[in-house]
Amino acid sequence: MGAAQTMLPSQRPVVSVGAARTGSGKSQTSRAVVAMLQAMGKRVVAVRHPMPYGNLMAQKAQRFAEYDDLDEYETTIEEREEYEPYIDRGAIIYAGVDYAAILQAAEQEADVIVWDGGNNDLPFYRADFHIVVVDPHRPGHELRYHPGEANVRLADVVIINKVDTANYADVLQVRQNVQSINPHAVVLEAASPVFVEAGEQIRGKRVLVVEDGPTTTHGEMGYGAGVIAAQRYGAAEIIDPRPFAVGSIAETFAKYPGVGQVLPAMGYGRAQMDDLAASIDASNADLVIAATPIDLRRVLKVRLPLLRVRYELQVIGTPTLESLLEERLARL
Repeated sequence: MGAAQTMLPSQRPVVSVGAARTGSGKSQTSRAVVAMLQAMGKRVVAVRHPMPYGNLMAQKAQRFAEYDDLDEYETTIEEREEYEPYIDRGAIIYAGVDYAAILQAAEQEADVIVWDGGNNDLPFYRADFHIVVVDPHRPGHELRYHPGEANVRLADVVIINKVDTANYADVLQVRQNVQSINPHAVVLEAASPVFVEAGEQIRGKRVLVVEDGPTTTHGEMGYGAGVIAAQRYGAAEIIDPRPFAVGSIAETFAKYPGVGQVLPAMGYGRAQMDDLAASIDASNADLVIAATPIDLRRVLKVRLPLLRVRYELQVIGTPTLESLLEERLARL
């Protein structure tokens, strides 16, 4: 059965965000869409693709509006990476396993529902406006991976992200690939600028880079925003974390040999979080650069100084994503 047969209909307008590959920038795009809709005066609720681990009956329909909710549901680092940024913005996000129950609850407090399609999956809800993010750092992947390719074919808008750090020839190749399978989609380009708190501290330091876990493991990205920040701010050396990895983190490197010279922020449970903290401290780096979507200092106790890297979506040129959203909502 395909998406047309499995998507649930909603009584509210649904804006869905998907991607061709993990790490393309879907989550930052979802957050940007929520902010745009809030600026239009809409009550917005986000719904995330399922992520729970453990007792699924207890995680049937989860609602995250406060930081305490993250602790109540004993969320993993991967879950926190998706939920915490919404809470930072004063937004509500639902997740769980019963998506009919979640939809019914979300509809009670939303004018517009934003589907945040983790793992590049097709939307679980029938979308009125489907946005898909593609990555020019991995040209061709938008044609070769499922369900990412199906997302591109279904898209109303395709955003080519990270054009500020990609080769322009790769940007053009991705654009041509998208147009070859979905000539009706509006194709936008976007930058993903990197911001580092106290970034001047990086210059001349031996740094350990912690990147988003799924992006560097099954997303097959050898680097991310953390490496870009280290290079841009003049780090003397990026330390190879593999000799210092312990326990389940060492097992992750063995399972994903293509990860490279970065430390994936793996944290599926307290034991693995402790392994991650131990691996960080064992590196004896001058400085740790953490480019995960959350503040790792909230969940890890490490003795080394840590700087957080942030990155946000910045659509370039016209039409803007805001204007396309306004136009579609007006028609609805």
